[in-house]
Amino acid sequence: MLDGSGIGLVSINHVYGFLFFFWLFDHKDFKKLLRTRNNILVLYSKSAAAAESSLRLLSSVAQEVKGRGTISWIDCGDTESRKLCKKMKVNPNSKEKGVELLHYKDGAFHTEYNRAVTLKSMVAFLKDPEGAPLWEEDPEAKDVVHVDSEKELRRLLKKEDKPLLMMFYVLAGMNVYSAEFERIKEEYNVRGYPTICYFEKGKFLFHFENYGATAADIAEWLKNPQAPQPQAPEIPWSDEENVVYHLTDDDFDKFIKDHSSVLVMFHAPWCGHCKKMKPEYEKAAEFLHVASDSPGVLAAVDATINKALAERYHISGFPTLKYFKDGEEKYTLPHLRTKKKIIDWLLNPEAPPPPEPAWEEKQTSVIHLAGEDFRESLKKKKHTLVMFYAPWCPHCKNAIPHFTTAAEVFKEDRKIAYAAVDCAKEQNHDLCKQEGVDGYPTFNYYNYGKFVEKYSGERGESGFTTFMRTLRERDHERVGKKKDEL
Repeated sequence: MLDGSGIGLVSINHVYGFLFFFWLFDHKDFKKLLRTRNNILVLYSKSAAAAESSLRLLSSVAQEVKGRGTISWIDCGDTESRKLCKKMKVNPNSKEKGVELLHYKDGAFHTEYNRAVTLKSMVAFLKDPEGAPLWEEDPEAKDVVHVDSEKELRRLLKKEDKPLLMMFYVLAGMNVYSAEFERIKEEYNVRGYPTICYFEKGKFLFHFENYGATAADIAEWLKNPQAPQPQAPEIPWSDEENVVYHLTDDDFDKFIKDHSSVLVMFHAPWCGHCKKMKPEYEKAAEFLHVASDSPGVLAAVDATINKALAERYHISGFPTLKYFKDGEEKYTLPHLRTKKKIIDWLLNPEAPPPPEPAWEEKQTSVIHLAGEDFRESLKKKKHTLVMFYAPWCPHCKNAIPHFTTAAEVFKEDRKIAYAAVDCAKEQNHDLCKQEGVDGYPTFNYYNYGKFVEKYSGERGESGFTTFMRTLRERDHERVGKKKDEL
């Protein structure tokens, strides 16, 4: 049968089930398809017979990626289609099985499909054409049992008598990012990635953690599996030997008044950037401590304990450096991270460059939402991709420019929105928890305010725009179908 464009839309129900894809035989039709679809996998075959087994598989792929990708078939053995194959410089006769799979993205050739010819791999490819291959496609992972659903996991645990490590020994790995695994994550206390669980006779015993993570470490551990070793509690920075003054809610004000020039580092025990900076800060403090004419002193505040100070000085990220002169706060200094920079600046204190405006303060097409208006705002848009972020998060900083550009692309489409929620703001804490945010950034897709799925595709402009274009293509297909029915 034909669709409205005159392109052959093939339905081969009697052989391949409900298979709908574009059968192409004219170059103009192909160019039109490239203009109207942005994610196309084309099967070129030397004959209809050569394509038969591939078409059986592609029928299932087409169903799985409906609305997100397009499957096309060009029979280069057909008289009409042969010219198109020559025009595209494709010769499936040169291939061992007489077929070739090529991918076209955003109107142009993208790549030859050379990954595993399986339903799972092809679907994963079409959902994220620039993403890395699936773990099970790695030849070195051939001994890993890959679990794709809760049902498969239950079946594996029931039948497997040998000890099982969810990632090694009857080696099993499971992608629990998708929403369907929420119950599994809760049952086995999966709070971060990767999490490795140890089972015996189908029963969960404990996590594999606080041990070495090399292949040799794991193999040795499996000889005598044991519960996680308790980690020695981390010694608070204030209890370590150093010349940094560690201040609290109680003594901060007096110290600042008694010292005319003080640089204060607000930190958190879990903060990786703080730990990285700590040695440099201590070296600078030692230098100033012995200097005959010291330009100032260095102090530190654990903002997770001394919450009154953190709130007073609006500390939302770590580390935060603030300079106090004659008892008064004068500057916030984001650029001092080494001993040399700290000392050089204290020798000649100057106002730092003006800080870059916060994302929500910039003029962009991204809608910034807060707890009180979140749901009502989303109800006004058919398709909304929401980025839950924290301003201090490096991965968020990397994604923000791409997310912003994607929002610009669709700014004229009244049914589409790209939105953001700053989870570091206290007013948004409950909202972020409610929406299942357990790491930054988290991307959720909503349809008229209803959560549909987590976005796990590429975090570049291409990934964000492709995701939304696919949704709009699906909308247009539905409209076209209704018109045809009328």
